[in-house]
Amino acid sequence: MPSDTDAKETAAPKKTVTAQKLESKQQEISVTEFFEKNKQILGFDSRSKSLLMGIKEAVDNSLDNCEEANILPEISVKIDRLNDEDYHVSIEDNGTGITHKAMPNVFGRLLYGSRFHALRQSRGQQGIGISATIMYGNITTGKPAHAQSKIEGEDEVAWQMDIFIDTKTNRPVVTNDKAFTWEGKQHGTLIEYTTKGRYITGKQSIFEYLKETAIVNPHAQITFYDPEGTKTVFERATDIMPPRPKEIKPHPEGMEIGDLFKYAGNTQQKTMKSFMKNDFSRITDRLASEIFEISKVNPDKKPDKLEREEAIAILDAIKKVKIMAPPTDCLSPIGDTLIKKGLMHVLDGLRPEYYATPITRSPKAVNGNPFVVEAGIVYGGDIPSDGQVQIYRFANRVPLLFKQGDCAITKAVSEMDWRRYGLEQRGGKGIPFGPAIILVHVASTKVPFTSEGKEAVASFPELQSEIGLALRLCARNLKSHLNKMERKNKTHAKFEIVQEILPDMAEKVSQHLNKPVPDLSRTITKIMNVVWVEPTVVKENKKLRTIKYTIYNYTSQPRTIRLHAQVPKEAVNLSLFSGDYFLDMNDEGKANWEVKDIAPSTSAVVSFELSGEMADTFDADDIFFSGLNPVMVMGAEMLPGDWGIKGLDIVQTAEDDLVEDDADEKEEVEDLDDE
Repeated sequence: MPSDTDAKETAAPKKTVTAQKLESKQQEISVTEFFEKNKQILGFDSRSKSLLMGIKEAVDNSLDNCEEANILPEISVKIDRLNDEDYHVSIEDNGTGITHKAMPNVFGRLLYGSRFHALRQSRGQQGIGISATIMYGNITTGKPAHAQSKIEGEDEVAWQMDIFIDTKTNRPVVTNDKAFTWEGKQHGTLIEYTTKGRYITGKQSIFEYLKETAIVNPHAQITFYDPEGTKTVFERATDIMPPRPKEIKPHPEGMEIGDLFKYAGNTQQKTMKSFMKNDFSRITDRLASEIFEISKVNPDKKPDKLEREEAIAILDAIKKVKIMAPPTDCLSPIGDTLIKKGLMHVLDGLRPEYYATPITRSPKAVNGNPFVVEAGIVYGGDIPSDGQVQIYRFANRVPLLFKQGDCAITKAVSEMDWRRYGLEQRGGKGIPFGPAIILVHVASTKVPFTSEGKEAVASFPELQSEIGLALRLCARNLKSHLNKMERKNKTHAKFEIVQEILPDMAEKVSQHLNKPVPDLSRTITKIMNVVWVEPTVVKENKKLRTIKYTIYNYTSQPRTIRLHAQVPKEAVNLSLFSGDYFLDMNDEGKANWEVKDIAPSTSAVVSFELSGEMADTFDADDIFFSGLNPVMVMGAEMLPGDWGIKGLDIVQTAEDDLVEDDADEKEEVEDLDDE
């Protein structure tokens, strides 16, 4: 019998042979092969979702292209059902078009794009979306995609081609490449492909995606043909193009140590101080000196010689100095007025009672990438009141329809106590119930998504804190409106009693006593003891509105009051703002009126006109006052202190306006700010 030693010696060579065999099987995998086998990472994890994701990627690219060229987007989406599983999809736009040379790579090569390294806001960043859509169509149906494109110019012909993607090499395989005359088309692109899918309706449908896209892109016109042939047009709500984002340098706030090493290794600067000053935004010579003084790092050190301990010291020093917020021109937030316009335009069928004034926060940074948070709330009307509120989530103007529970936006909504703002919420946590729609938009140079599918925003503390603060401010506008409506209804009831019943009683008593009817104006004034501001809106036509505020003095003394309104500056023509009471208006559209010495039991009228497509975004109930004790004014809110008007008796400040008067909420917001 062989000994144990002989057995071990015999077994040893087998391990070597096995390792060699394993090594021989190892080979490089192309990115296309990887995503071919892991389609779910890109969002192609079900038939219904795959159909939507393909359209989403194409529409995102079309919107980006049009906005970069300052073209008002006109996008057409058409779906034809071929059989139970196969669909033919076509998306056409009026963008700049794609050059003939670039077409194969744009549509047939993954991780090929122009936006990945650019620090500015855009929908597409990774260069994966549309080529992944074509890859998915190729492998599920075996059919090539068809692309057509024409760039602007009278002598430019259009080009068309069929495209397969070689998954082994991540290269396009082009056939039927030829020029043609595209009748009636000045410039633009058409992409057609056949794919496996399933068309559904509801919250995660293609129709819902296009509807929400129209809300946050009110400058776009989107036409949709569903598989049944039904045509839906989401009309353009405004001709105002969003500002074109500019590319910027990275912001040092929230930067990770790996980012610092990457930037230091790639810089052309010779010293650490010049590196900090020239390769980052908002770092001045003084700030750079302060950072190196705190960190004890030699400012003349070569960046590529940076040590780990020195990098940690620099990052700690950055947290201790006061650095300006990131520049805003790299971002393209929707803006308060256009958020409201988009919501009004698309949700008009629900006839909401109130659009809470949308909030756009100041820019911040996470991992060195600037971001800004916007929020809005729609309330009442025909919005269902017996279920959870709808949450519209957006990132860089793109709807997020999937993985709601994993998203920082949903978590921020769930962690708020909505009960104090007039919505039902069981246990003070979770998605609230009530007739409301909550909109949150995150705009960033690099949105921190949870996956390549770009379906949910990652829960970075800085980001979630900003979302929470934006929601609180927006919710306060809603609560203020609900409280105002409640007080107004009660006061109206009191007015009816005083102004209708008392005169009737006086008349009947006078008839009974055969005496003249007494003048009750002073009596009514004493009973009411308020200054009442009553708005009325006259809609001359779709783009012209006359706003009137009647101010009744139901007090025993003459009263002077100032009125203030934030009107949409796009709808303002100063010639339409006239009258003895008008004072001035600043560049932001903040208008001011002063009505002096309104005698007791009399009234005065402030009126103005708004014209243009933004005229309907002004809510006449959003009127503020100053100069009087808030206790005696009904129908208007006390002017917030952040309006910056001097010489008025204003007790509120911008900081106070962030929170409720009760200490609990003040502590809650302070905790968020500390985070």
